[in-house]
Amino acid sequence: MVQPIYLDYNATTPHDPEVIAAMRPFIETEFGNPSSSHWYGIRPKRAVEKARQQVAGLLNCQAQEVFFTSGGTESNNHAIKGMARALKDKGRHIITSTVEHPAVLAVCEYLKEEGFETTCVDVDDTGMIRMDTVAAAIRPDTVLITIMHANNEVGTLQPIRDIALLARQKDICIHTDAAQSVGKIATDVQELNVDLLSIAGHKIYAPKGIGALYVRKGLLPEKFCHGANQEMGWRAGTENVVQIVGLGKACEMAERSLDHTGRHLTAMRDRLYNKLAARLADMRLNGHPDERLPNTLSISFKGLEANRILEEIGLEVAASAGAACHSDTVTLSHVLEAMRIPLEWAKGTVRFSTGRMTTPEQIDTAIDIITHAIKRLRA
Repeated sequence: MVQPIYLDYNATTPHDPEVIAAMRPFIETEFGNPSSSHWYGIRPKRAVEKARQQVAGLLNCQAQEVFFTSGGTESNNHAIKGMARALKDKGRHIITSTVEHPAVLAVCEYLKEEGFETTCVDVDDTGMIRMDTVAAAIRPDTVLITIMHANNEVGTLQPIRDIALLARQKDICIHTDAAQSVGKIATDVQELNVDLLSIAGHKIYAPKGIGALYVRKGLLPEKFCHGANQEMGWRAGTENVVQIVGLGKACEMAERSLDHTGRHLTAMRDRLYNKLAARLADMRLNGHPDERLPNTLSISFKGLEANRILEEIGLEVAASAGAACHSDTVTLSHVLEAMRIPLEWAKGTVRFSTGRMTTPEQIDTAIDIITHAIKRLRA
């Protein structure tokens, strides 16, 4: 059976061959514990610290400001819980947005049990946050703002630099979930001016189960995991050397090819959209037309249902749905709801996301498949 064309890179990415090659010695022969003082621990320890430097290179920060985690969700948990609890004597108010990933929204909801309040600011119909809504949400007891860098469903970029400047003026800690943006656009923490930034390895051609959190030097979030003194004493547990090495290599690759990758992703995304738009009526683009990820294409097909579209193309093209339609109900994603997409459009929303391995030939084949599927469903 021929594998479907993969256009779901925002969900996860394949392992890059260079990443696999970098990890192989630590699967096959270099099994030592990085905390061991003898010979077997030397190479694993050096590999972990090299990976930390590689991540820091991509983010333009100091290596000691990078902590390894099990992924984006854990990084978000560390950042939000750690800073909220560390600052609780100063205030217990958090600001986030209505379009955040559940790995942020669920954490904020959980913190209500500890007496924290959360204000979720709205977005406009492109999925972008307006600065005046953030400013209006700030209270004297606001201690943390957590806003994603780029939306995972529609790709809209948020004005993180402007939000961070406002946070600085008000002496508020600022965190951004950059799981979708790292490796696709610049994520220089000095330019963004953020205090904390989350990374997920499996979004940048590294393995699942590994991530990182940037924590600006001088910040002291509450410890998340107690035990021995790994990760500078902040996150205990024997390091996952194999996957840390993979994340480091992936970040090194992303840094050296960021501009080229961005151009390729944009070209593949726009080729898909423009040719579909030329062939199909009643199709609309979701998200900001310009300020969005170079690889993300969320489109709605009026009057159709996303799950039926995916059923039609699923054996030939892999993509994601923005709505789940059942016999008598339609469940929209919280992002589409927050953007106030009309139901007749929203229920037919499909997200396509391109990657480094996507080819023009794959895009053209996918266009034919999608076009024929939409026409069959409308017939």
